[in-house]
Amino acid sequence: MEENVSMKQPKLEREHRLRGIALVSVVSALMLTLLLEALDQTIVGTALPRIVSQLHGFDRYTWVVTAYLLASTAMVPLVGKLSDQFGRKWFLVVGVIIFLLGSMLAGASQSINQLIAFRALQGLGAGIGIALVITVIGDIFTAAERAKWQAAFGAVYGFANFVGPAIGGWLTDHGPLLNIFVTEATRWRWVFYINLPVGILALAALLICLPSNISIRSSRYSGWNAIRHIDFLGAVLAAAATTCLLLGLTWGSAQGGSWGSPLVIGTLVAAVILYVLFFITEHFAVEPILPLSLFRKRVFTASALLTLLQGMVLLGLAIYLPLFFQRVQGMSPTNAGIFIIPFSISIVIGSLIAGFVVSTSKRYQMVTIVGTLVMTVGAILLTLITVSIGLLQLATFMVVAGLGTGALFSTLTIAAQNALPRSQLGVGTAAIKYVGQLGPTLGVAIVGTVVNHTLASANGLQLNTSSMQSLTATAIQHGFVAVVVFAVVAIIVACFLKDLPMVPTPPQEETEDTAITQEVDLSVRS
Repeated sequence: MEENVSMKQPKLEREHRLRGIALVSVVSALMLTLLLEALDQTIVGTALPRIVSQLHGFDRYTWVVTAYLLASTAMVPLVGKLSDQFGRKWFLVVGVIIFLLGSMLAGASQSINQLIAFRALQGLGAGIGIALVITVIGDIFTAAERAKWQAAFGAVYGFANFVGPAIGGWLTDHGPLLNIFVTEATRWRWVFYINLPVGILALAALLICLPSNISIRSSRYSGWNAIRHIDFLGAVLAAAATTCLLLGLTWGSAQGGSWGSPLVIGTLVAAVILYVLFFITEHFAVEPILPLSLFRKRVFTASALLTLLQGMVLLGLAIYLPLFFQRVQGMSPTNAGIFIIPFSISIVIGSLIAGFVVSTSKRYQMVTIVGTLVMTVGAILLTLITVSIGLLQLATFMVVAGLGTGALFSTLTIAAQNALPRSQLGVGTAAIKYVGQLGPTLGVAIVGTVVNHTLASANGLQLNTSSMQSLTATAIQHGFVAVVVFAVVAIIVACFLKDLPMVPTPPQEETEDTAITQEVDLSVRS
C-alpha cells in the first residue's frame, strides 16, 4: 500500500508544478520572508539604546538580540526534519504567522522582560523560515536551476544585513507617529511593526499559491502513528545543546577573560554532554532529527564544514571592522556604518557572480575553491591594517574579502542539496542552515578572545590616545590572523567537494534513486 502511494506521488506533484503568476508570487513571498527574518537579526541593534532608555533593564540589554538568536537556531534542525515527514507548506505558513505575532507583541512591549520574551517568539518563527525558505527553492526548481535562484536569495540575505542597521536607526529617529500608540520617544516600535504589512503579503501569497504537496514526504507512517515516531527526545537534546553552546560562547567572549569562570565552563561542558547524548539518540531513533547517514556523503559534510567556517570568517570581520573605524580611526558609529558599505556590497556582488557562474557551468567545486582563495587573500590583507592606513586601501581589502565570502553563499547550499535525495532535502538543508547559525557566534567568540587578550596587556598602563589607538589596531590585527586560519582551513575543506552532475530532471520527479545514480555516475567517471 505504501509503495503505491509513493509511486503515485510524483505524478500528483507534476500536476502541481508552479508556473506563471503562481511561481512569481511564491518566489516573491519567499524572498520577503527571508528579507524580514534576516533584517530582524540586525535591525534592532541601532534601536537598542533608545529601547533600553524607555523600557529600562540595561543589565538585560544583549538578551534582546540573544533571545532571537537562541530561539531561531534551536528551531532549525527540528522543523527541517518535520517538513520532510509531513510536508513544508503548513510549517512555513505557521512560521510566518508566529514571526508576525512576535513582531506585533514585541512592538507593543511595556517592559524589557516582555520584549525579550516576544523576541524569542519572533525567533521561533524565524527559525522555521531560515530552515524552509531555501528548502522550498530546492523543491520548486531543478538542481540545474537552483544556482541562480539561490544566488538571488543570498543577495537578499546580504542586502538585509547591509541595510538593517540603517533602517533600524532611521525608524527609531524618524518613524511615523500614531498619536497615543507611537510617540516621539517610542518610534522604535516601528522596528517591529514594519514587519506586519510586508509579512501579511508574503503570508497571503504562500497560502494561495504554494501547493501543499510541493515536497516528497519521507515518513513511512501516517496519522497518529507518524506523530508517535517524531524524534521528541532528539529535538529536546538538540535545543538544549544549542542553547548551552551559544550561551557559553556569548558569555565567554563578551566578558573579556571570563572563559575560566565556573558558569562559562559549566555551560560549555553541558553543551558537549548534551551533543554526545543527541548523537547517541539519533543513532537509534526511527525518524532522527539529524540522520547520521548524511555525514557519510563527502559533499554534504564538506558543505556543512564550509558553511560553519564561512560564518566564522564573515562575522569575525563584520564585528571588528566597525570597531577599527571607531576606536582607531576615530569615526562616529554612523560614519563607521557608512564605511563598512563596500564590504557589504561586495558580499552581494560575490554571491551574484558565483551564482551566475555555477548556473552557466553546472559546476560548483572550482567556484567554491576560488571563493575560499579570494576570501583568504582578503583576510590576509586585512591583517596589514594600521593606524595610518588609507581609507581607499582599506576599502579595497574589504572588497576582496567580501567577494570571496559572498561567493560561498551561492555554492554551499547548492552542493549540499545536489548530494541529497529529495526525501532528505528538508533535514539536509536545515543542517546546513543550523551550522550557518552557529558559525558566526563561534567566530566572534574566538576572534573576540584574541582581541581581548591583546588589549588586556595594557591593563594598569596609562596610555595616551595615540598609544591606545595603536594597541587597538594591533589587537584587531591579531584577531584577523585568527580569521586567516579559518579561511585557510576552508580552502583545505573546499578541495574535498566533488561536482555531482546537476540533472535537469524536474524536482518533483526526482527520487532517492536519482541521487544514488548521480553518485554512482560520478564514481564511474572518476
